[in-house]
Amino acid sequence: MNFALILFLLLVATGAVWALDRWWLRQRRPAGRAEPWWVEYPKSFFPVILVVFLLRSFLVEPFKIPSGSMLPTLLVGDFILVNKFTYGIRLPIINVKVADLNAPRRGEVMVFRYPENPALDYIKRVVGLPGDRISYRNKRLSINGEEIRIKTDGEYHYIESGNNFIAAQRLTETLGEHQHAVLLQAEIPGVHLSGVRLFPFRENCAYNEAGFSCTVPPGHYFLMGDNRDSSSDSRYWGFVPESHIVGKAFLIWWNFDDFKRIGQLIN
Repeated sequence: MNFALILFLLLVATGAVWALDRWWLRQRRPAGRAEPWWVEYPKSFFPVILVVFLLRSFLVEPFKIPSGSMLPTLLVGDFILVNKFTYGIRLPIINVKVADLNAPRRGEVMVFRYPENPALDYIKRVVGLPGDRISYRNKRLSINGEEIRIKTDGEYHYIESGNNFIAAQRLTETLGEHQHAVLLQAEIPGVHLSGVRLFPFRENCAYNEAGFSCTVPPGHYFLMGDNRDSSSDSRYWGFVPESHIVGKAFLIWWNFDDFKRIGQLIN
């Protein structure tokens, strides 16, 4: 369901009734006669829908985390806010950029339209920028030939869908200015080769049993989940075009199961 399109259609419909009443119906309505319901209700909802549409399209948009691919940074059920203008101002619905502001930085958590199905929104961490050489072998990440610093930070346990108990190693990783936690499971390979698809610019990548290396093409980004061994990300379906960017995740504003998470910034 394209909520932005539905909201836009409601805005157009209620706005049309508001304009019709303001410049035509009102002058022809007998003095003292109440507005008909089909005028009253759209006129009441129009300013509310307008404010929501503008806020959601150009400032912030709420999202709910549906999976554990970003554990431990984001939990299933977290409600987050996404900054819609930090990476540039885009026209709603058609997603055309009309003003450049900032480019995504390595280590930021980004929401984007899934390349294989742009109707779906995904959230991952920016690992590779245009032109970067990304290597992930034996579960060690390197960027442009430099191995990314990590340090062990104990264990992390969680329940996966189907009531599977997962014991993972928690590590602290530094990407750019961002220091964040990632999860690794020793018994799982860094890349499931059978899951790698034939995505655009697939020729930029080389895969083997130890992992992969990829060169990020111009105008694209390479993203990975923090829960490295339980994430469908650029390792499998490829690079994210700049045109698919939605915004930067920056705040957890609600979680029904853990009120302590409310108000936490997303690093």
